[in-house]
Amino acid sequence: MAEPAALLELLDRVAATRLAVVGDAMLDHYVFGDAARLSPEAPVPVVRVERDVLRPGGAANTAVNVRALGTAAELIAVAGDDENGRALARILDEEGVAAPGLVVTEGRPTTWKGRVIARHQQLVRLDREVDGDISAELEDALLGHFDRALARADGVILSDYGKGVVTARVAAEVISRARRAGKVVCVDPKENHFGLYKNVTSITPNHHEAAAAAGIRERDDPTLERTGAALLKMLRADSVLITWGERGMVLFADDGSTDRIATRAREVYDVAGAGDTVAATFAAALAAGGSHLAAAQLANFAASVVVAKVGTATASPDEIRDAVERYYGEKAS
Repeated sequence: MAEPAALLELLDRVAATRLAVVGDAMLDHYVFGDAARLSPEAPVPVVRVERDVLRPGGAANTAVNVRALGTAAELIAVAGDDENGRALARILDEEGVAAPGLVVTEGRPTTWKGRVIARHQQLVRLDREVDGDISAELEDALLGHFDRALARADGVILSDYGKGVVTARVAAEVISRARRAGKVVCVDPKENHFGLYKNVTSITPNHHEAAAAAGIRERDDPTLERTGAALLKMLRADSVLITWGERGMVLFADDGSTDRIATRAREVYDVAGAGDTVAATFAAALAAGGSHLAAAQLANFAASVVVAKVGTATASPDEIRDAVERYYGEKAS
């Protein structure tokens, strides 16, 4: 395991990198309120709305997580020619994410997720989306933007939420072009798309996605080891980082090594978006020259920060630094 000084030095280097994020961008709409009674019209709670919050979701949240690290981020994605798409573009601009590659189309709406939350409990989720594969014309436009972003980037994240942007062609071209350019390419995957991710630098599935993709019923540590080995062989990746909830993470490398990384979370309020934080931090650390193990450790500390917040969130360098110093300080005492 990397020493704390080495992790903090890697965290400092992360800010000097630039990542291109390709994938399914969304707009997350949170409606917060209080629920103190049932509706007389149906057996459902009545929520007195207190505030609405719009946040970037999917690949857009991954890009914002990249930017929160101090890393320059450029998003290549699709949005509809609608108010949600314009709201998403405004938020990205406010967050400092470059988005010249946000391709606007009249052919499909911006993917929108609405959540109603009362007293920290999500009551319902509403989805507005078209998740069929994008057209060849949109693929061409995305790949043109990607080529320009790749020339400026140190690494690439393919953020696949299964909403139609990461088609077989887009995945193959993004991975092959990035690898030919000698750039790190990491995937935040969708479980039924694993066949698209061959020859990537690394991939960051959760344990459910990993087991489903490997066709192995997850039960225990030996089962997870079989899953990791199977995915390494299937994808010909340099590593596979499987997140395992409260058990932390397990890193499988192509040299045959396996490293278990215990969770550093002290409090868990909401795991929404934690996978985006892991993908962003892991890829940024690899692009900054960190080892796969050190990058995974840094991503683990970043995840411990965001799960202590409500809703999709980010981890700043100062917050990650505090988490590292607090953990090693408590360990030494």
